Amino acid sequence: MANLTTPTSSVHEVEYMLFFVLLQLIVIILAARAAGNLARRMGQPRVVGEVVAGLVLGPSFFGHLFPDISHYLFHSVPSAPINIISQIGLLLLMFQIGMDFDFSHLSEKKNRTAVKTVSVVCIVLPFALGFVIGQISAPTLAPGIQPFSYSLFVGTALSITAVPVLGRIMMEFGLTRTRVGAITISAAAVNDVVGWLLLAVISALAAAQFSALATFVQLGWLLLYGAISWWLVRPFLRWLIQRSDLSHDRLPPDLVAIALALTFISGTCTYRIGIFAIFGGFIMGVLVHDQPKFVALWKKTVGDFVLVFFLPIFFTYTGLRTNIIGLDTLALWNWCLILILAATLGKFGGGYVAARLAGLDHHHANTVGIMMNTRGLMELIVLNVGYDLGVLPQNVFTMLVIMAVLTTIITARVLRSVLPRIGHAVPRGIDA
Repeated sequence: MANLTTPTSSVHEVEYMLFFVLLQLIVIILAARAAGNLARRMGQPRVVGEVVAGLVLGPSFFGHLFPDISHYLFHSVPSAPINIISQIGLLLLMFQIGMDFDFSHLSEKKNRTAVKTVSVVCIVLPFALGFVIGQISAPTLAPGIQPFSYSLFVGTALSITAVPVLGRIMMEFGLTRTRVGAITISAAAVNDVVGWLLLAVISALAAAQFSALATFVQLGWLLLYGAISWWLVRPFLRWLIQRSDLSHDRLPPDLVAIALALTFISGTCTYRIGIFAIFGGFIMGVLVHDQPKFVALWKKTVGDFVLVFFLPIFFTYTGLRTNIIGLDTLALWNWCLILILAATLGKFGGGYVAARLAGLDHHHANTVGIMMNTRGLMELIVLNVGYDLGVLPQNVFTMLVIMAVLTTIITARVLRSVLPRIGHAVPRGIDA
């Protein structure tokens, strides 16, 4: 048998890395699928099981109980290959989420007003709560960290709504083409863009390189990107789809290749702007959301592979980097509870009040508030950035991870009880 511990050439080095990447993929895919099946039986969407699978495989459980096996499996080679695969999957998921929504509801002024109101309130209220908690807790939880940067980051973390996880939950509950779904995902997307811009500001502050001019330039590039996407790329895609032969119940390979290339180009553009590549995938999906034949064939041709292979890798692998056993005192758990309550008040409470102010009835506003309270692993991405920047200490990182997972689990559970009240039947037997 070939030696798996001492690669002796570039070819052997590649094979050595491939061996462990394949092992990791086997474990991640099977664990995510099993946990997803269990989540479905418990009335949760599959994505919740995939999140928990990552936490179980990570240092919080498996890595803690079986450190040698965990180290051999997940740390024998650099994490970059799996991480890149997971990010590609997330980009493709965002493309599917964008094209799966019916944004025609936003042509009505009252719905656009609802998006604006929910977006603003669900950014300002949780950010303010998080900033205040950051200022109060900084001497205790973040000694040695610049209090202003730390407080800004806690505020940003509480402001995030996880568009990928929320989109996946909406897909499983059949909400993607409903009015309340379009309002919520649009508000959540605005929240995340603002959150990423805030993150860029915090990164600059942490590096002592903040410039108001640079921030305005970034916003200018974002507007230019949006204009080019809508007025140039969108007509090109519509022309391309309309001249393609979609009559054989499959997408032409050339059309798939162009769609993938444009999605990746869009991701590189938003990365260069500074709002993360996945937002580019979402925008590309939005550009083709009104092409139902293309959307249906894409989901049939590519969608299942993204949901079964790529996506669980992202959710599960992110959990592998998370350790939630660091809270070992009552005081720390009290701070954790405060953060959870503030996050819920800011998002659920803010979303509900904003939706009511925008004219939605009690049950629809309640549904908006519940869905806006979803954080999931987009929150974990932001938290990892804050931890790497040195503005978020380990204990607060752990608290916010717990908050992110709990709010996601609660979202799916509560939706099952509130959706019938708005006349939306909860689908049965959905699988992905």
